Amino acid sequence: MIANMRIAVFLLLLANLLVLVWTRGYLGAPANPDARRAEQQLLPEQVKVVGRAKPPQATNRKDEDEKAADGKGAVACQFWSDLLSADADQVERLLAEQFSAFKATRRTIAENSGYWVYVPPLANKEEVNKKTAELQLLGIQDFFVVQASGPNQLAISLGTYRTEDAAKAGLEGLRAKGVKSAKMSERKGKPPFNTLEIRGPATQADALRQAIVALLPKASPTACKVKTEAAP
Repeated sequence: MIANMRIAVFLLLLANLLVLVWTRGYLGAPANPDARRAEQQLLPEQVKVVGRAKPPQATNRKDEDEKAADGKGAVACQFWSDLLSADADQVERLLAEQFSAFKATRRTIAENSGYWVYVPPLANKEEVNKKTAELQLLGIQDFFVVQASGPNQLAISLGTYRTEDAAKAGLEGLRAKGVKSAKMSERKGKPPFNTLEIRGPATQADALRQAIVALLPKASPTACKVKTEAAP
């Protein structure tokens, strides 16, 4: 009985050993499971590798920006100022008819007219010196002499005001101090003028500039102001 049990234990150990040896590949079985799958394929010699995927290459943002600046996508900006309304209209028609790729931003600027209180133009500088001395004796220091050529040359400005009521009040205050020759009148500003900020393809910018100068010989563009964003 004991002998039979010993034989059974021996056979069990032998069976376990054979299983271990087989799974480890010591009896001819391939150690690599992928190799067994290759053997099971139909006509494996006809399988060809078409290509191997490559990892994407990192792009350099600076290089991309430089390529865009050199290409057709580059944008140029021209700023045309001090244009009369009729001149600005001509330029806008030129853009619509010949340079449709460009876009213009137009602004009309008008100086506000106001009022001023003044001593009318005097005959010569000697009269001006005499009058300014009188003003100082009356305690008036805020004035200036108009030197620019024109109808108001050698007039003495005693103050400028935005509204007629404010100018009248200023005139009454001066007359109360003894300035009898002071007057009030409206100040006319410059006629309204226009500006055009034109943006479009850099490749056509020079042709556009020449076309505008041909229309308006006295006009000349300047570079557009760079717009900067405020830091958060």
